[in-house]
Amino acid sequence: MGKELDFVGGRRKIEEVGVEDLVGAGLSVEEARSFHESLKATILIAQSSSTAGEGTKAAAEPQKVWRELTAEGRRLLKPWHPHALHQLIYYSVYSDWNISTSGPPLYWFPSLLQAKKTNLGSLMEIHGPKLLGTLYQDPITSFSLFQKFTVQHPDVFWSLVLKELSVTFRESPRCILDTSDKPKHGGTWLPGSVLNIAESCLLPMNYPRKRDEDVVVLWRDEGLDDDPVNHMTLREFREQVMMVANALDTMFSKGDTIAIDMPMTVTAVVIYLAIILAGLVVVSIADSFAPKEIAIRLRVSNAKGIFTQDFIRRGGRNFPLYSRVVEAGPCKAIVVPAIGKNVGVQLRKHDLSWKDFLSSVDHLSRPHHYFPVYQSIDSITNILFSSGTTGEPKAIPWTQLSPIRAAGDLWGQQDIKTGDVFCWPTNLGWVAGPMILYSCFLSGATLALYHGSPLGRGFGKFIQDAGVTILGTVPSLVKTWKSTQCMEGLDWTNIKSLASTGEASNFDDDLWLSSKAYYRPVIECCGGTELASVYLQGNFLQPQAFGAFSTATMTVGYVIFDEHGVPYPDDQPCVGEVGLFPVYMGASDRLLNANHEEVYFKGMPMYKGMPLRRHGDIIQRTVGGYILVLGRTDDTMNLGGIKTSSVEIERVCDRTDVDVLETAAISIAPMTGGPEQLVIFAVLKKGYNSTLEQLKLKFTRAIQSNLNPLFKVSHVRIVTEFPRTASNKLMRRVLRDQIKNELASQSRL
Repeated sequence: MGKELDFVGGRRKIEEVGVEDLVGAGLSVEEARSFHESLKATILIAQSSSTAGEGTKAAAEPQKVWRELTAEGRRLLKPWHPHALHQLIYYSVYSDWNISTSGPPLYWFPSLLQAKKTNLGSLMEIHGPKLLGTLYQDPITSFSLFQKFTVQHPDVFWSLVLKELSVTFRESPRCILDTSDKPKHGGTWLPGSVLNIAESCLLPMNYPRKRDEDVVVLWRDEGLDDDPVNHMTLREFREQVMMVANALDTMFSKGDTIAIDMPMTVTAVVIYLAIILAGLVVVSIADSFAPKEIAIRLRVSNAKGIFTQDFIRRGGRNFPLYSRVVEAGPCKAIVVPAIGKNVGVQLRKHDLSWKDFLSSVDHLSRPHHYFPVYQSIDSITNILFSSGTTGEPKAIPWTQLSPIRAAGDLWGQQDIKTGDVFCWPTNLGWVAGPMILYSCFLSGATLALYHGSPLGRGFGKFIQDAGVTILGTVPSLVKTWKSTQCMEGLDWTNIKSLASTGEASNFDDDLWLSSKAYYRPVIECCGGTELASVYLQGNFLQPQAFGAFSTATMTVGYVIFDEHGVPYPDDQPCVGEVGLFPVYMGASDRLLNANHEEVYFKGMPMYKGMPLRRHGDIIQRTVGGYILVLGRTDDTMNLGGIKTSSVEIERVCDRTDVDVLETAAISIAPMTGGPEQLVIFAVLKKGYNSTLEQLKLKFTRAIQSNLNPLFKVSHVRIVTEFPRTASNKLMRRVLRDQIKNELASQSRL
């Protein structure tokens, strides 16, 4: 992995970059000369702070050079500079960097002043000296020590965070964590507490301040990109939720499960919280699902009704949604119009339009007032589903504890607070939807929603016009923005941080994304629906590296173990399967359609007397303690007796040529027996002319020089796009079956 950062054609050292190189990267001659003078001055500053022996001129240390180049007072690289310039400078700075001996190169560095102002840093400054004693120094120096403290004392940490979030209990918990309940792995959290978590989202809060007149939701419809951004205050939003809760009471009973299968619009968010406020249970269904998938989720959850839309509006076109719900089964549907006030389809007799549904409260004297249904902390509020790439998707219940976990993690790691505007294009059918919803409403931030496709310029202009300060993404979305150049000319400099989840990030795509906001950090997130949170993440108290996680989240303990179930020593660089400590607030303790114990604990190794919890990720701990997620346990392969992961190979292949947009690596066993063979699927830019043999040679050379000289690519296939789940995860299993069938057909000829 020593040449992990080699880019197409290689790069010269930063000291060797000249005016001609800068012109070649897209600057005018005049701009290039000015930039070159500033670049030389910056290198000298970094050089002067580097150490060297007496009488020896110190070489500029790469990370010091990059830090100086992107420092807030200097910012030599601008968001509007050509991406080729950002590439030239970044890859030249790190031209000699060796990941295997130095860990991943860093691109963002916290300042102590800013660290102390973050949510987590402020909490550490107040409580760190008391909890850690004389060992505490400051939020940056003491971060790792504090994280380990929270693993050992999770009850202490969560008692502090609960005071920071807008969580209102009808009956307070007897304690934070009761470990006397042995059948439950990790004990019982907040025992005896009674609340309605939706009510907590709707009430003003004194600290951090959230008032009735504050804007809590911003949105814009696709196609209206020059119109003002719509907004709703907390009071207005609460009245809408309570009106819908009153309407729900006219046709459903407490405890009923009600599905939502629609885009994540303002109306969908109102419906989501109204269902929970009324003591009902949300069934989350992604709006991309086919009728068969919708039917499975309605059946498993025993849904009594479903909210949906007549159409989904994307890219100026209407895509049917209600018709898919009808095909899925007879479940009573309440249909929201995608455009205007009236539904644009003919409804079944037992279904209702949104307009008729709301009219059911016309007889009430106070339709905008509602008394919440209070329930115990472990009552189910939401049924979510795993992606279901194989077999029936797991039905994962969220209790009232799950939103607290979700909001607490993003409050600490993503630094969400009052005044922030948070946008993350997703859906209530996936874990990110509820996580973002609760994170905003329980921390006092504003939720920003774009009613349309996030792939085009309209979405980017909304980010600009809404003043978004935190932007969440998935890697494939960033890849599209970068390749189409659709965001050129937009101002995203109001963004203070970015976030990425769903799949492994690409170094160069993250470089592009971060550059649009003056190299503010891309906080990588890795978690799961059953965890109600992320277990690996970046933060504002540690330096960050592209595509890497800097820490486990607060209170999360984990080990990496080998194929024999033997854990590696803490902090040792290694590769293996991750096992989570069982004390995990907000994690699932039941499944509706599977045995929870068998799915998450059976067959897992013990560690210090604890049964480890299965998550299924293969991860790599690097020098310096950073974490790379290499894929799922079923995405590993054995090449010549050496275990490696698909993601590891794909990271190398993606950088072999500028015309390679994306690759997918799988292995197959030859029909005649023998070692596994490596197959690379590639998506290429339009008009790229290269033979399969040429690509195979390029991929093989890159893999052998960056990973292992014994690895060899056996087959290459060019495809227009990769099969993905509705949550955008790459389905390598489908590609594996595809190549197997193709080779089997050829052998029969």
